[in-house]
Amino acid sequence: MGGFTKKEQKKKRKIGPIILMLCSFAVIFGTTYTLGKYWVEIYSKYQEKEDLALELKDLQKKEKELSADVDRLQDDEYIARYAREKYYYSKDGEYILKIPDEDEN
Repeated sequence: MGGFTKKEQKKKRKIGPIILMLCSFAVIFGTTYTLGKYWVEIYSKYQEKEDLALELKDLQKKEKELSADVDRLQDDEYIARYAREKYYYSKDGEYILKIPDEDEN
């Protein structure tokens, strides 16, 4: 008739829920793994964004300083004073005396 004995039918009924449970665990595990992987990637991108924001602030500050230096270097008086202080150039009739700093002792 059906070809299966009662014993075989009971066995078949037990296998169905087991297969369903294994498939459910596989789907849950796969979903959890994928979400975890994406969470780690998002977190690392967030950290990278914070680091780049700090670097941007530093670069903007440096840009302002360099821009101020460019403006000062357009002034002939500043260039002359800078050359005298830094490289010990003097005007005609000037003498340069170097006074030691407290740090040089």
